[in-house]
Amino acid sequence: MGIIKRDVSAKSGRSAVTIIAQGNHFKGDTQVSGKMHVDGLFEGSIDSSDDISIGRHGCIRGRVRARNVTVSGTLEGDLICDQLHIERGGQVRATVCSDNLSIDPQGCFVGERRLQAPPQLEYRPEHTAPERTDTDTIDYSLIDSLPDRITLSAKGS
Repeated sequence: MGIIKRDVSAKSGRSAVTIIAQGNHFKGDTQVSGKMHVDGLFEGSIDSSDDISIGRHGCIRGRVRARNVTVSGTLEGDLICDQLHIERGGQVRATVCSDNLSIDPQGCFVGERRLQAPPQLEYRPEHTAPERTDTDTIDYSLIDSLPDRITLSAKGS
């Protein structure tokens, strides 16, 4: 049993928590201020600057953007977050763009994971090939002058 204080404003320093309880079905697009917990079914897109958790009976189908996401139920679709944690029994079938991903034993992840800011690769040839004009004939001995190795490195390294 919970106790609700009547004198606490939604604009106080505390973060609001949005809950979709088990047995409820929400369909649409929403922006959430504060944390969100889903134990029912949500279909659509959720945009939050805070954390989202999916309970054991919860299911989200759609696009989710949040800071930290914890999954004990099911997530299907697209996810953009800083950190994703899949708990025991949790199932994620999604394209995930996340810096950190952790999966407990008996957690399930099927999909694709990308880093939020992939490093920029830069081509640096060790040798440069001579310039060619349209009147030149192709000299296949130039193949021997190609570099043995091409180095790709992160930009700024």
